[in-house]
Amino acid sequence: MKKIILSSIALCAAAMSFSAAAQFAKPEDAVKYRKAAFSVTAAHFGRLGAMAQGKAPFDAKIATENAEIVASMAKLPWHAFGEGTETAETKAKPEVWKQSAKFKEAADKLQSESVKLVAATKTGKEDAFKAAFTATAGTCKSCHDDFKNK
Repeated sequence: MKKIILSSIALCAAAMSFSAAAQFAKPEDAVKYRKAAFSVTAAHFGRLGAMAQGKAPFDAKIATENAEIVASMAKLPWHAFGEGTETAETKAKPEVWKQSAKFKEAADKLQSESVKLVAATKTGKEDAFKAAFTATAGTCKSCHDDFKNK
């Protein structure tokens, strides 16, 4: 039994060590994946934005549900900017690949701010939510300004 468990762990570790390029059969698959991840993120972030802007009433439960989705989705698209995707017809600027450290830093910042957003929604305090939303939105804007064509 120990051998089976150890073999399973080793197999999982080996699978996780493959490069990002190996995760997608074709570069177009990676592009579709990242676009889908961003689309879902935007839908849920938009619901939060409506609350933050007063276009929808603040509801801590609904805000938390949406913020948790945003935080989960914020982890997903980055590995889909792998080799071969830089020539795809997307809005990604060449700087994504030329300034990969800065791009990774922006991705990490979004992930950390979205975790803070979840925590703020769980307090039930609208002011805390709005402050965290503004900070998270700032990371989105900064990344879009630097790495996304309009």
